[in-house]
Amino acid sequence: MAQVNPNQPSLARAWSVTLAGMGINLCLGVLYSWSVFAAALIDKLGWTKTQSQFPYTLACVVFALCMVPAGRMVDRYGPRLVATIGGILAGAGMFLSGATLSLTGITIGFGLLAGAAMGFGYSAPTPAAVKWFQPHKKGLIAGLVVAGYGLASVYIAPLTKYFLANYGIAKAFIYEGIIFLVAIIVLAQVLAFPPAGYVPYGGPPPATRAAAAASSKYDFTPAEMLGTAQFYLLWLMFCFAASAGLMIIGHLAKIAQIQAGIQWGFVFVAILAVANAGGRVLAGWLSDRLGRTNTMLLVFAIQAANMLLFASYRDAVTLTIGSILTGIAYGANLSLFPSTTFDFFGLKNAGINYGLVFTGWGAASLLGPIIAGRAADLTGGYNAAYLISAALLVVAAILSFITKPPVKAVPESETVKA
Repeated sequence: MAQVNPNQPSLARAWSVTLAGMGINLCLGVLYSWSVFAAALIDKLGWTKTQSQFPYTLACVVFALCMVPAGRMVDRYGPRLVATIGGILAGAGMFLSGATLSLTGITIGFGLLAGAAMGFGYSAPTPAAVKWFQPHKKGLIAGLVVAGYGLASVYIAPLTKYFLANYGIAKAFIYEGIIFLVAIIVLAQVLAFPPAGYVPYGGPPPATRAAAAASSKYDFTPAEMLGTAQFYLLWLMFCFAASAGLMIIGHLAKIAQIQAGIQWGFVFVAILAVANAGGRVLAGWLSDRLGRTNTMLLVFAIQAANMLLFASYRDAVTLTIGSILTGIAYGANLSLFPSTTFDFFGLKNAGINYGLVFTGWGAASLLGPIIAGRAADLTGGYNAAYLISAALLVVAAILSFITKPPVKAVPESETVKA
């Protein structure tokens, strides 16, 4: 490939940013192993199921809220500094949780500090990575970066189980905090935006590439984005679709106990994590070909059907199937919505614009896990929560039919013709 800029970094440099981002997310994905910690807090410290969701839910909300200022910092100061801050907060939050081992301490440590770490650490890699590649690769690259977050439970869930069994709850928090602190800070130093004059890798898009056709030729400011109907449609769809996955992720270990009498629910957490990561890459790749909202419709329909059936999953086989479907559908959201945000609103303000869209995910963390916790405490099961989630997913599917790129996202040549 001929290089227009003689100082252009290599393709290996572009991929190093992508893989470093995936590695950072492999640490921050401790959120998806919370159900393993939650089960231990319930069984060993006597917490209620609702109490066990306080740190998790606060982490989700703080995660989402911090994405906005962190995204602004990424746009202004670059991804390296922001991700480094995330690593420091992650280590501090996990250490405080282990040092206090109380409802208040863990809620502040994991919920507030680690939640903020997720917002800062997660906001940096995706905008950085997608800028190194051509627009028609956004779905795939975003999917690969965020796949690390979904895949984290593959090793964090059994690692947490090992630490809990051999060292207790306090040291499990502290040991994982040390691991995350070191790994995130080291990987953060690899992150960078491409230099001026850089020619993105990926080659020309195929003529029929749906996602490339939807790519914005205009960079929306945050205020301009907030003035479009598309922002609110994306926000609602993200909120409704993510709530189902967050509900299952936060309660899966207990769901396995209640519905199937299985005490090794952490295995389903790990299975869901693999599917979660796979769904991010698969949906990103598929949406580059079918278009973002077409892929959203498919994902929402699969997850709605899965939620309607989840109450009938009462053995290891059906719970495995349910976990896989939940992981794929939930993970798909985490590559579809950043890619769609970048398509609709441009890349110049990608950090803060996606941070604002991501607050829909934060709202989902209030809908899914807390409703499920209350349902389990009041009725002993999760059936009512499954039905609510299915209904929200149907609404999201309907909204996908009316969500189109904003007017300024249409190329000027097409606007003139119209």
